[in-house]
Amino acid sequence: MVKAIFQVLLLLLLAAFCISGYFLTKHFLHLPFRSTNDSLHKKESPITLDFLIPSGTYIDEKMTIGEVIKVRSKQETTFYEKILKSLSTLIPGKYRYLADLVLFAFWSFLYMIFMRLFTFVGYGRSLRISLFLGACTYYFMPDFTVGKGDDFVFIGAALLIIILRTYIHRRKAKPGIRSCEGSTFNRSLQA
Repeated sequence: MVKAIFQVLLLLLLAAFCISGYFLTKHFLHLPFRSTNDSLHKKESPITLDFLIPSGTYIDEKMTIGEVIKVRSKQETTFYEKILKSLSTLIPGKYRYLADLVLFAFWSFLYMIFMRLFTFVGYGRSLRISLFLGACTYYFMPDFTVGKGDDFVFIGAALLIIILRTYIHRRKAKPGIRSCEGSTFNRSLQA
């Protein structure tokens, strides 16, 4: 009973933490950008909001931090991404997806080599871990397809393999304590 109450309290604490974080972030995003950034500069704060300012955009007094973030996220950030997007339109779709698959396989293969060389993990577990880590690396690295759909497909496939393996493993395992009928200790007790 005490264990159940403790778990309920932990869940309530987690819910309170998430709700307070949501409202704190909502309040922060509705603050005016210029006055907040100016007050941070006056206090000589080590962290200011200058990194959010998009190039070539005028920020008036009424613009909020959330609006500045929306403008910043809509702009292409790096020269590499601009070049890659212009080149990816020239390559046919099936070849772009094939290049994405090769890039994902490359990252997964590197993690597989690392896991097999520096750990004692078996091939099956090493393959599952390397697929997941390769998908995570692929998610954060630039690729040939515009958008995040292919990134989520690779992460979803790796997670699906892990979940299926866990399900199959638990399904094969018998519930309860396993008997040791063939052990020498059990035979000595029966004699």
